Amino acid sequence: MTDLESKITRIVWRISPAPLERKLRTEAGLRFMRFVLVAIVAVVTSQIALVIFTGPLRWTGFWSGFVASMIAAAVSYVLSRWAWDRKGRPDVLRETLPFWLVSVAVWIVLGLTTHFASVWANSMDLHHLKRHLVINGAYFVMNCITFVCRFLIFHYVLFKNRGDGEKVPVEPGLLGPVEVEPAGAAQPDRVDTSNTQA
Repeated sequence: MTDLESKITRIVWRISPAPLERKLRTEAGLRFMRFVLVAIVAVVTSQIALVIFTGPLRWTGFWSGFVASMIAAAVSYVLSRWAWDRKGRPDVLRETLPFWLVSVAVWIVLGLTTHFASVWANSMDLHHLKRHLVINGAYFVMNCITFVCRFLIFHYVLFKNRGDGEKVPVEPGLLGPVEVEPAGAAQPDRVDTSNTQA
């Protein structure tokens, strides 16, 4: 995965305007880029599951969305630990339990979204491709909204660095072999030497 990460990194740095690149090179920006990869894998997984559940299996909209989001959450949990460089045994009370509580809230939201999209598609007498586009489209849009909410919760609460002002080591790969200052770290004072006389 390191080759893929480094290729993506080079592309992102190349196409990003300078102000955006500076934001992306912060710890939050770098974690966000990793979480985007996590979300892409989770969304693709859940979209495939949703097609199977609403199509051949003929499950109801709510249960299709609920179970598809559960599958995505399992994938997301494993990959989110990678995104925030968590290794070893997870802390059940400070990491695992809160992650799954957030996930349950997302499952309910996605399940209800899929349910209402399915009800609307039925009321409009949509079938086959049109029905799948409505249900999967609503599910995808709500997935994007919950993605932003989950990132904010994971980065600023759940996987927040517990150290005080220390540099955050970032592993090679997508984040590059760099160290970034955590948000709010004190910056050294700059001395204005433009008016000094020789």
